[in-house]
Amino acid sequence: MPLVDMPLEKLREYQGINPRPADFDAYWDRAIAEMRAVDPQVELVPSSFQTPSAECFDLYFTGVRGARIHAKYVRPRHATEPHPAVVLFHGYTGNAGDWSDKLAYASLGFSVLAMDCRGQGGSSEDVGGVKGNTHHGHIIRGLDDHEDNLLFRHIFLDTAQLAGIAIGLPEVDPERVYAAGGSQGGALTLACASLEPRVRKLAPVFPFLIDYKRTWEMDLAKDAYQELRTYFRHFDPLHEREDEIFTKLGYIDLQHLANRIRGDVLMFVGLMDTVCPPSTQFAAYNKIVAPKQLVIYPDFGHEHLPGAADKTIRFLLEN
Repeated sequence: MPLVDMPLEKLREYQGINPRPADFDAYWDRAIAEMRAVDPQVELVPSSFQTPSAECFDLYFTGVRGARIHAKYVRPRHATEPHPAVVLFHGYTGNAGDWSDKLAYASLGFSVLAMDCRGQGGSSEDVGGVKGNTHHGHIIRGLDDHEDNLLFRHIFLDTAQLAGIAIGLPEVDPERVYAAGGSQGGALTLACASLEPRVRKLAPVFPFLIDYKRTWEMDLAKDAYQELRTYFRHFDPLHEREDEIFTKLGYIDLQHLANRIRGDVLMFVGLMDTVCPPSTQFAAYNKIVAPKQLVIYPDFGHEHLPGAADKTIRFLLEN
């Protein structure tokens, strides 16, 4: 089999190389406390899109720093008892997608909450207000400001806050709230379950936002990670601050949050992935201490993985 990364036996042992800040745990404990102090002011607005079997709502809540965050909420119309819910997360720069995408889950008795990431392709609010670059890329947004102002810090907290809202819905069984998504959505699935440990199952597909230094050293700071190269070219052309920069990115590196996950994990990886290199994904997977399964696609990259959606549904339906 051709290789774009390490051999599989090395991947299964790999622990990542991006630095972990010394105050990492205190950083995220402080962030969670900030999130919990926010009154979410949840609002449900019926959508013009409705079906005989599902009710559809635009859900809004207030996240950290006062941003109003939007999610599409679909619930089965005829559910008569508390039922499971799945929180879905989209790819980088995208949005929550069409209403019809959620109907398969609703037909199986799930409520569905699909979040628009702040500042990307949906309806969530980006309140801005950071020093430094705001032109290209959310990984580096806030990198020249205080670490509490990193944009992905706020987005990670939005995912956990939405899962907490789902847990509190009267129609939802709080013991059966799950998370799923691919690429950035896979990253946010990991973030959600790390910061909201009541998420009972999660199904990340080739997750993004892990082990930035490994991606850099593989010369794969392009495509989704292009902004890393752009940042160095504009703001540190001699790499005099390289250690400082990668350490600061360590606050939003999901390999360092993965040990907080408590839910059961079903993760998917393609060994030919040159967008989110396999080693970066293994760096997070190998640190998960909760029950976990890994589905490996040897000949696939960052693309549609045949059968992954079906495996995810079966996993979430299992008791």
